[in-house]
Amino acid sequence: MSATASHRSRETEERATTRRPGEVVGVSEAILGRTSIRAFTSQPLEAGLLRQILDVARYAPSGSNMQPWRMIAVAGEARDRVVDAVRDRQAGEDAGDEAGDHPIRPSPIWEPYRTRRFKVAEDMYGKLGIPRSDKPARLRFLAGNAEFFGAPVGLFFVIDRNLGHSQWAHLGMLMQTVALAAYERGVASCMQEFWASTRQTLARHFDLPPHEMIYCGMALGFADETAPVNTLRSDRASLDEICEFRGFIPE
Repeated sequence: MSATASHRSRETEERATTRRPGEVVGVSEAILGRTSIRAFTSQPLEAGLLRQILDVARYAPSGSNMQPWRMIAVAGEARDRVVDAVRDRQAGEDAGDEAGDHPIRPSPIWEPYRTRRFKVAEDMYGKLGIPRSDKPARLRFLAGNAEFFGAPVGLFFVIDRNLGHSQWAHLGMLMQTVALAAYERGVASCMQEFWASTRQTLARHFDLPPHEMIYCGMALGFADETAPVNTLRSDRASLDEICEFRGFIPE
């Protein structure tokens, strides 16, 4: 584990799931404390609080202020109908990947990305106590994606499929801003690429126009602080591994 990853684990492991609404938090603490929560309580996320989060997040930066995004938030019966639609699709004969010409990731994956992905998966299943040999148990856990891991709110990010790769990057900045604004208010999140595999089903469900597509989703709610999986803290590459410093006077 890198020095950076160790610092994050030591400083934020307890804070990430024990913040309370109204507690003042700095930007750096929010960045280090935010983590993907994969077990939520049944506590509702009130519409007013969600609107506060999204009202701040809409100020995320975008090139030329294009704001290349839309969002669809679902709760209650609307959330349940999304879950049912995806469950029906998965139970049908045509349950293949619907990511289309925008796959979640390339296949096969090369280094160093393959090792990083493998490591976080093994760490997660280690927290769950599920060995590699128990593939059915791993698949059952992954199926929780389709139920937002129990979160009361699902948030979907929509983009115009005719936009370029730059606009996809800008959409990512919106997602990060949503997650940080949520963390500031004691709300947990999990960004879910899983929903890209159900794009056609979601497009029909939400009656999207042909030029729009779902990028991915996000689960929002309150973390189950008793769930071992929520203690997972993913590693990060060291700063010197990902950044070259040129032209600076050596310290």
